[in-house]
Amino acid sequence: MKGALLLIAGVAIGFVVAHEVSKTDAGKKFFDDVDSKTREFGDAVVQGYRAREAELKTAVANAQDAIDDLAKRATS
Repeated sequence: MKGALLLIAGVAIGFVVAHEVSKTDAGKKFFDDVDSKTREFGDAVVQGYRAREAELKTAVANAQDAIDDLAKRATS
């Protein structure tokens, strides 16, 4: 319980300090840079996910074509 309270207190203090730092020009620049890099990372993750999803859809379609072809051969 004590650990949870310390964690909550630390997070609260961190938010207060971050809010005060963001009021300065250097702090604002720092947080804008962090925000920019975070967005770039998120965009890269989304692009990677979409590319992999497209690869998997193609693989599934190719597998389905192969299964259909084998099923035709088996019934012929």
